[in-house]
Amino acid sequence: MSVAPVVPASSPSPKQPPAADRVYAHIKQAVLERRYEGGMLLTEGELAEAVGVSRTPVREALLRLEVEGLIRLYPKKGALVLPVSAREIHDVVETRLLVEEHAVRTASPVRAGLIERLEELLEEQRTHAASGDLAAVAASDRCFHAEIVRSTGNEILSRLYDQLRDRQLRMGVAVMHAHPDRIAKNIAEHTEIMEALRAGDAEAAATAVNQHVSWVRHLVQGDVR
Repeated sequence: MSVAPVVPASSPSPKQPPAADRVYAHIKQAVLERRYEGGMLLTEGELAEAVGVSRTPVREALLRLEVEGLIRLYPKKGALVLPVSAREIHDVVETRLLVEEHAVRTASPVRAGLIERLEELLEEQRTHAASGDLAAVAASDRCFHAEIVRSTGNEILSRLYDQLRDRQLRMGVAVMHAHPDRIAKNIAEHTEIMEALRAGDAEAAATAVNQHVSWVRHLVQGDVR
């Protein structure tokens, strides 16, 4: 009696996220990376075509993004990408200074592995800068600072800092587009912060953080309203 060959079961294809989530991720990433710049008017039809969905999930995604303050909806017209305001820049820089100066003081003496992780992130920034990937540079930049905040062991402080993530990424890309020479300066200033932490000099680290973060306000305010 012949035995039928065993046919291996095909592995299930990965399940796609819901359509509204895909639209949300598409728009948000494009706004953060400035492919959709402040002042652009996005229409439901264009967005639906770009992602390959109907207009219903587009509307749902736009409502979520309006709540987050990235766009403003205008009925029958579309969604306006909101520019970064001078007030927002001021508030983000002020909050970052409060959190990050405290973090470097608390992080000294440094916990095991922190310096090694900061060195990895600095190398990532150099690699992304060499390839011209500004969005990736901004992400590595932000991770560098977040790693120091997390090293404090204060979960509430870390969650507070994480709420600034999107604004930091958007501002970081804006700075680098307007001032490409700032990329090398950022890496140099990150190195200065890291070396102060390595030396256990909390006050030098706090001073370096203050100078580094304050530059964002001075650079961006002249270019983004």
